Amino acid sequence: MRYLYHSVCGLVLMYLILPVFVVIPLSFSASPYLEFPPRGFSLQWYQQFFGLRTWYGSMIFSAEVAFLTMVLATILGTAAALGLARAGFRGAEALQTVLIAPMIIPHIIIAIAIYGWYAQLHLIGTLWGLVLIYSVLAVPFVVITVTGALQGLDPNLEPAAMALGANRVQTFFRVVLPNIRPGILAGAILTFALAFDEIVIAIFISGTTGTTLPKRMWEGIRTEINPTIAAASTILITVSFVLFALLETLRRGLARGKR
Repeated sequence: MRYLYHSVCGLVLMYLILPVFVVIPLSFSASPYLEFPPRGFSLQWYQQFFGLRTWYGSMIFSAEVAFLTMVLATILGTAAALGLARAGFRGAEALQTVLIAPMIIPHIIIAIAIYGWYAQLHLIGTLWGLVLIYSVLAVPFVVITVTGALQGLDPNLEPAAMALGANRVQTFFRVVLPNIRPGILAGAILTFALAFDEIVIAIFISGTTGTTLPKRMWEGIRTEINPTIAAASTILITVSFVLFALLETLRRGLARGKR
């Protein structure tokens, strides 16, 4: 029965990752249009991607949005997790539910709700408009990872540090922060991946001046289908793979530390 379970899981996994083995060869195709298998191999579509401002600029803009979102969401999420962990009031659990609600609500609903408000504030198509809404979506990931790290923290460490003369700031930076750093880093990686790869909200509020790479790919599929889209997809796949490889390395390091 165990072998059957593993076989089914392996087949499902192969089905999910099969498109990757199609997209990557297409990005090296010598053909002027998408065809599989490619008749020849060439780097012309990567040259076009990095040579055209519409593509390369969109990737740089996505990276800027993702980095700023990571910084803002990590700070806010860590502060929220620390506050909830130290909360001694009724309703702390309800507040935590509100904080993680953006993980549950479909992005299309959030995009429709935020569009009218952003239009009044002239935030459509701006860098900070995307950063703010992505931070709202990303904070729950940081809250969850940091909360998990805090649950593994010995509650006697902070009183002991303060009893030895450390103030609250010193206790946080010298005792609490080193112990919860893996949770913070994990949350930061997840927030960067979310902001770099999100498409639904970007379609609504990025306008014509704040085009992210996923939105540029979506527009390219509608207007011009050529292997440049496959090259952009391969870049996105590579970024996602690197981020989650870092996350897995961090998880294994944390597991070895606990032993």
